[in-house]
Amino acid sequence: MAQPSAVIFDVGNVLFHWHPRFLYERLIEDDRALDAFLRDVVTHDWHFQHDAGRPFAETSAELIARFPEHADLIAAWGPRFTESMDRPVAGMADLLRDLDRSGVPLFAITNFSGEFFPQARARWPDVFDRFRDIVVSGDERLVKPDPAIYRLALDRFGLAPGEAVFVDDNAANIDAADALGIHGVLFTDVDAFRADLARFGLLPQLSVE
Repeated sequence: MAQPSAVIFDVGNVLFHWHPRFLYERLIEDDRALDAFLRDVVTHDWHFQHDAGRPFAETSAELIARFPEHADLIAAWGPRFTESMDRPVAGMADLLRDLDRSGVPLFAITNFSGEFFPQARARWPDVFDRFRDIVVSGDERLVKPDPAIYRLALDRFGLAPGEAVFVDDNAANIDAADALGIHGVLFTDVDAFRADLARFGLLPQLSVE
């Protein structure tokens, strides 16, 4: 494989911890009611439709029809989405800064609603403005680990597969990247990822301000 020169990031649980609980624990005081709501109503399968490109107006209307007693809580999902991801992963913003300042091209491929992503980008410009380009699954109607989203991203980023390190917290997404010849790294924490980047020769020794 070629020596990599660029890094492609996942967003959820790599740059920001993400979980619906982070939002709804602010809206539902009873722990048992919260657990039931997360288990039965705003499920991961329901939310995955947004990552795949379905409009929130459609998915929320369908869910409210099934659970009318939770209409207000369901309606909060879209406009307050960034509250489900407002806990940055420790050390990752500093790592992005170090890579950016050293001139390493930074990109992202994220399973994310095309409707919700602008909220995140506006809330954390210090993170997202460091990327030269970001492929958002909801905009493309392609989701990881479909190989098509990686091919689209590489073409858009102007990279050959071996020129990129791709980091994601989902093993299936890493396996799909590896199968295409991308250097996949399964994310666990910032220290381990820094060690991986050093192994690839991508992490310079920069002074801390």
